[in-house]
Amino acid sequence: MAASVVTVAFEGVEARRVDVEVQAASGLPNFIIVGLGDKAVGESRERVRAAFAGLGLALPAKRLIVNLAPADTPKEGSHYDLPIALCVMAAMGVVPPDALSGWMAFGELSLDGRIAPTAGALPAAMAASAHGLGLICPEASGPEAAWAGDVPILAPRSLIAIINHFRGTQVLGPPRPGPVLEGGPQPDLRDVKGQEQAKRALEIAAAGGHNLLFTGPPGSGKSMMAQRLPGLLPPLTPSELLETSMIHSVAGLIAKGALTRERPFRAPHHSASMAALVGGGLRVKPGEVSLAHNGVLFLDELPEFTPQVLDSLRQPLETGEVLVARANAHIRYPARVQLVAAQNPCRCGHGGAGRGHCGKAPRCQQTYQSRISGPLLDRIDLQVDVPPVTAADLALPPPAEGSAQAAARVAAARDQQAARAEAAGRPDQALNARLDGALLEKVASPDEGGRALLTRAAEGGMLSARGWTRTLRLARTIADLDGSDAIRRRHVAESLIYRRSAIEGFGGAAPESKGLMAPFVRA
Repeated sequence: MAASVVTVAFEGVEARRVDVEVQAASGLPNFIIVGLGDKAVGESRERVRAAFAGLGLALPAKRLIVNLAPADTPKEGSHYDLPIALCVMAAMGVVPPDALSGWMAFGELSLDGRIAPTAGALPAAMAASAHGLGLICPEASGPEAAWAGDVPILAPRSLIAIINHFRGTQVLGPPRPGPVLEGGPQPDLRDVKGQEQAKRALEIAAAGGHNLLFTGPPGSGKSMMAQRLPGLLPPLTPSELLETSMIHSVAGLIAKGALTRERPFRAPHHSASMAALVGGGLRVKPGEVSLAHNGVLFLDELPEFTPQVLDSLRQPLETGEVLVARANAHIRYPARVQLVAAQNPCRCGHGGAGRGHCGKAPRCQQTYQSRISGPLLDRIDLQVDVPPVTAADLALPPPAEGSAQAAARVAAARDQQAARAEAAGRPDQALNARLDGALLEKVASPDEGGRALLTRAAEGGMLSARGWTRTLRLARTIADLDGSDAIRRRHVAESLIYRRSAIEGFGGAAPESKGLMAPFVRA
């Protein structure tokens, strides 16, 4: 006798259909699982055997063959327990043979027959919806799976509950979606005294989704300001919430089906490995850059990260996704993040000036900061020097403006960007940091004075082709915050101030060019 049910195999955030087939054939009693499963899949037979014993059932004295099709797709994880158990029960006649038709099953078994939750309930429910099937999942995963929308869901607590449901002695009601959490109070910019230029750069970064680097001595407020960036960002849109939640579901980070509209803020320690930062491992899991999708990735003490780990971010920052290549599969994870980093000027922290200055400057600074490659720095739009906070700054009263006022300006600027992208039919370019191609040429073309200034920066400095594009994007954001439809010379000048390579280029150009930026710095 044979039976079958549908389940899924995860490839990144995508859930691929897998058909679980069970045949009870004559021969010596045995329980065999085939279909390229990993060790957790192979151990399913022991969990199924123990769960059946907990219900007072015994496996038939036959040769049980479990096939996971397609056989050449790798199968990983313990969520195959429930579909295997259901197929075996159907083959034994414990549940009606046609009961599993139209269902997808997903869940791990405990030794006493309870169904334990596993990661990935939301992508599994989305896959069930795409195939026109209902989903059988653990009770604890029901609120998460219910976010998939109009999908029939059964969320039993144990095997006996699903048996009774299929026999008609118990009815399992559909689970309700979990709550939407708005998040707690965010740190406020009013806590930061002084550092007006750095706060201005933080607001520009928030408005356009630009990457940002703070450089300054210890205690100058670099990490403090970075931690206040989420308070300036608008909540996730419904589509962004779904994308982000799919990744967090695969990573097992959704508790009790609760989703949050607060943008992710991930701050890994500088000892993080390449697999931890960009994803990988034996079972390819999302890294920190994917867990921060649609949010902020904060790298404190940037030069302390391994150079190879930092360089692994170059492609995700450009393409917005991570591709982990394996011999038998290519796993993709979304990774559209806003990178915010902080660093000291040198290893001692103080650089070449101020109290406690480094006696080895500038060589110490050059050696320390050379741990960050030029291509990675070229992808950082705003590079801001943060001076030490003086006693006079600390004696000042709290600033009149805080995160609420800055967030309102950021929201207005982002609304302008979204409206432009929608009018052009390019909703994927709803942030200035993502402008590209024809839309970039259309909306980020500076006036004559601005283009002349940008050309001089490119000719006399180290402004690469990527730097040219990113400077235009940054100038477009500054103009949006200024309420200007056109990009003027002052907007280009301010954007060049934040491009350290461009400033160095002006410094190395002809003497008459050295003071070119001074009026705009004062403005």
